[in-house]
Amino acid sequence: MVLLSASFVFAALVELAATTPTGRESMVIHERRAEPAKGFVNAGPADSSTQLQFRVALVPNNIAGLESELYAVSDPSSSRYGQHLTADQVAEYVKPDAASLAAVTSWLQANNIASKPISAAGDVLQIQIPVSQANTLFDTQFSTYTHSAINGTSIRTLQYSLPSDVAPHVAYVHPTTSFVTHWPSPEVKPMPSQDGKRSIDPSCADISVPSCVIAEYGIPTTPATQANNVLAVSGFENEFVNDQDIKAFLAQYRPEQANQTFGTEFFDGGSNTQLSGEGWVETTLEIEYTLGVVTGVPVTYISGGFLQNDGIGGYLDEINSLIAADSRPTVMTTSDGWTEDDLSLAVSQGLCNAYMQLGAMGVSILWESGSSGVGAGDVCDGFVPSSPSTCPWVTSVGGSQLILENFSQNISEIAADFSTGGFSNYFPVPAYQQEVVAKYIASLNGTYDVFQDGEASLISGTNCATPVFASVIAMLNDELLAAGKAQMGFLNPWLYSAAGRAALNDITTGSNPGCGTNGFPATVSWDPVTGLGTPNYPSMKAALGL
Repeated sequence: MVLLSASFVFAALVELAATTPTGRESMVIHERRAEPAKGFVNAGPADSSTQLQFRVALVPNNIAGLESELYAVSDPSSSRYGQHLTADQVAEYVKPDAASLAAVTSWLQANNIASKPISAAGDVLQIQIPVSQANTLFDTQFSTYTHSAINGTSIRTLQYSLPSDVAPHVAYVHPTTSFVTHWPSPEVKPMPSQDGKRSIDPSCADISVPSCVIAEYGIPTTPATQANNVLAVSGFENEFVNDQDIKAFLAQYRPEQANQTFGTEFFDGGSNTQLSGEGWVETTLEIEYTLGVVTGVPVTYISGGFLQNDGIGGYLDEINSLIAADSRPTVMTTSDGWTEDDLSLAVSQGLCNAYMQLGAMGVSILWESGSSGVGAGDVCDGFVPSSPSTCPWVTSVGGSQLILENFSQNISEIAADFSTGGFSNYFPVPAYQQEVVAKYIASLNGTYDVFQDGEASLISGTNCATPVFASVIAMLNDELLAAGKAQMGFLNPWLYSAAGRAALNDITTGSNPGCGTNGFPATVSWDPVTGLGTPNYPSMKAALGL
């Protein structure tokens, strides 16, 4: 199921005039929140000597221009469709203007703070200072926060200020006011005993394995041929992929792929150590369901470490490293997320703009929508979307499930009741989605088998669906590149086009309940729980002119 959530609410940074206690310069509040995110407890002022590393993001000089370029190369009706931008071309839109760079660097130098650019366009600077200096620099008080679901502590503040002549040039300072808790790992259940191998019918209604996925969506098993068509799987905070589990999974469910391996790339001190533990089931699952579904497409695991303790696992660092790289994957899938307002509006916009850059360069970015229905777990103050899948420049993937029709062996596909979906409170409805959203408002995944710690187990969640859809796009990219065409890149304008919508399987049954409600119901055409539907490879291939 392909789902991109958007919203009607567009907020702005709070900039209220203030003066520091010393009166040395006029300060304005740049970001603030009334209280920490749910579950975070203030344990007192942070130790004054603790070193903090910040990302100071400067305002890009022409982000609206980059958005126009993204649509120009991603809209199938455009004469420039598929003519993706180079890194240098993207940088021209993202780099700060000279006045912004001078204002920010002069401010830092006046406070004896060294900075260095950590993005290709020079729009993100890194600084490292002790808590005592951060309190003074940002006219605030950093505190230590604890959370029962997080190992260790987080040093954050509820607001920070900047000099009035510097604030207009700064998009955000991070980490400051963001309090992020990631979605919990999917539940692992024992695998029921079975006799022999499963066939596509009817057992796929109970357990989905690569053969089920391949048959259900018509994915070819002819080996791919394009070595530069790389499918990347993201992992963070030293999550690892268990090599033995991968081998066992492929031997059982794709024996012809039993010797298939994957590459690795690292950032922020990442690694792929071989340990056991349920905490790494998601990354192992994603590699299993990419290697198990694609045939011959190179798969790379991109692993981040703990060098950037910013609450979002170094996602900004990953994007910046890919933008600066000599080559990039054509598709990247990530199964993670958090409640949208855990991350501040400014940082969310910055993260989203970074994904825009990759999209303009021809990378398809896929994120899971979340697996908590409409309620984000135990948070029930209202329907809660997940981030960063609400970013309009990524493709959000939710879940569907196969069921046996009554008194028959026929299988139907319905919305998975755990699939998160809805409307963002940060981003407005993008142009490509406005028509289907308006129609929906006017009208008012199942279980996957994986190997974990050497044993077959069952898992459900949208983190299973995302690598499957990424695999479909990777196989289509292989055929496009072999035909001398460009890869798909930013997917959503094509998916929401008439040809794209017609090439997907519409899901019209089910809902995603939560918070004591039935959530959003699936309907004919687009809806917030099943989006546009599920992939149909032969139809998608034909719609692409292959």
